[in-house]
Amino acid sequence: MTATVHRLETRGQPSLDPMIALVAVDMNLVNAVILDRMQSQIPLIPELAGHLIAGGGKRMRPMLTLASARLLGYTGTRHHRLAAAVEFIHTATLLHDDVVDGSDLRRGRRTANNIWGNPATVLVGDFLFSRSFELMVEDGSLKVLKILSAASAVIAEGEVNQLTAQRSIGLSEERYLAIIGAKTAALFAAACRIAAVVAERNEAEELALDAYGRNLGIAFQLVDDAIDYVSDARVMGKDTGDDFREGKVTLPVILAYARGTPEDRAFWEAAIAGRRVADADLAHAIALIRRTHAVDDTLARARHYGQRAIDALGPFPSGAAKAAMVEAVEFAIARAY
Repeated sequence: MTATVHRLETRGQPSLDPMIALVAVDMNLVNAVILDRMQSQIPLIPELAGHLIAGGGKRMRPMLTLASARLLGYTGTRHHRLAAAVEFIHTATLLHDDVVDGSDLRRGRRTANNIWGNPATVLVGDFLFSRSFELMVEDGSLKVLKILSAASAVIAEGEVNQLTAQRSIGLSEERYLAIIGAKTAALFAAACRIAAVVAERNEAEELALDAYGRNLGIAFQLVDDAIDYVSDARVMGKDTGDDFREGKVTLPVILAYARGTPEDRAFWEAAIAGRRVADADLAHAIALIRRTHAVDDTLARARHYGQRAIDALGPFPSGAAKAAMVEAVEFAIARAY
């Protein structure tokens, strides 16, 4: 029998709706776990955590755990608590990221650190990390614990790597990819892989789901970094140019700097060092990025990783779950258009 070949291509407007519908019943159970486990006798903890958790995120990472379980035909309930653990890890990293970045806006709303301050935000992030590990221990699988704890460590390493690379215009594309592979793609990969563990599938299927999640995560972050220069707060939930003003060297900047004239390079060196961050400077940066086709080529790389994610699903049978997971990749790419 010839396997169905999926190709990443523009056809209408892809959405997460098929995946949302696929896991809706399971997601209600995951949300119940999240609501229960974010509670505390200290009122500030659920208040602050709830601000971000209820802030309009798509819950993509726990949905990937649920969709992967559905792809494998798993009919148990272990994946509900583990999907909640994945979401707690993600939420904790967002809380910490906003403190590190000094962000005032996320998903169009004021950040927790902007409302409650940095100390409370860091501590509630720590609380959510602790809750995630409680859920992992309750599951009882050392293999699941190893996968998710390793991902948590890799995410932290990626964030530190990004912090040390901040305002470094000489950042290489290889190091940039290592950063996003750690800080974003590692949790996507782990979220998918643990489904194969609870479903008691073989290592080849574990690794296939890991590859799907990892490549989707890289594509997802590449698109985020591209549309920081071509979008607005209504699309991204943050202002255009936030990465530029924070001195983050993302792939569009790396490509524009490499392809620029000596005058262009001097501008980028001053801008990333924090000396050229006015609105007029941002407009000039966007013009340079467009002239050098840096966003187009960033999105081309995103499509490449997206196709790798789709290819990783090749061994699995066709059906609603596989179709939804393919469309999730197409959605991740289409956000830029």
